[in-house]
Amino acid sequence: MALSFTGITAATIPKPLLLHPRNPITFLKPLKLHHHHHHHQQRSFLLPLRASTTTTTTHHNAFTVADIVTPEFFNGITSKASAKCEGKGFYTLDAFFKALESYPDFGRAGSPDDSLREIAAFFAHATLETGHFCYINQVNGKVYCEENPDYPCNPEKKYLGRGPLQLTWNYNYGLAGRTLGFDGLNSPELISQDPVLCFKASLWFWMTYVHKRFISGEGFGDTIRIINPGVCNGRFPKDVKGRVGYYLDYCGMLGVQPGDKLCC
Repeated sequence: MALSFTGITAATIPKPLLLHPRNPITFLKPLKLHHHHHHHQQRSFLLPLRASTTTTTTHHNAFTVADIVTPEFFNGITSKASAKCEGKGFYTLDAFFKALESYPDFGRAGSPDDSLREIAAFFAHATLETGHFCYINQVNGKVYCEENPDYPCNPEKKYLGRGPLQLTWNYNYGLAGRTLGFDGLNSPELISQDPVLCFKASLWFWMTYVHKRFISGEGFGDTIRIINPGVCNGRFPKDVKGRVGYYLDYCGMLGVQPGDKLCC
């Protein structure tokens, strides 16, 4: 049975919060949890056995993402951003589809309803993270460097949130760069300069850590835990409510039931 999330409509969804950092997800092997200032709590997460630009799913359903993410759907989101936003003219549907060529499983795995829900979920997070694709770079972003011998920080660079899902932290940039073919540690700003790479970096994170779990039925709440676990367990209910609200809104637009396990 789907959870009842009463009181959330398009009119009651809170405005996007100031962009915040991703909470660390450690790669390669589980590490001991570390304590960080404020709510940035490290979380252990195992890297999938294969980290590539595509997933290993071989069966695609009959949908194509272009049939779902239409200009009307995409522009309906981006049009809500101010004309003064840095993302205006940067985040384009063409750039999204070019990036998607590296990830043919996105929005095409599982059942037709799984496809619709996955697209709704990705764009719900992107909407909140970027303020309807207004922001490319995190507002007042810090360095976000954590000691990691595999992904050493460049002291002259910041690994602040960039792109639709606001990719953050040196190890995310390092591994994304290794996978996508750019120097994420020494040139993290490339993500905010190339719109196709910008979408690719967020799709890389989604397809590596979110896609299979979501398609398997873990629910939208699980996507929140993966993307920003620091807002869960009652820490930042407005953030969770905003993400769930956008997800419900987009599921409604696409004509699919949102499923259960919406919150985290």
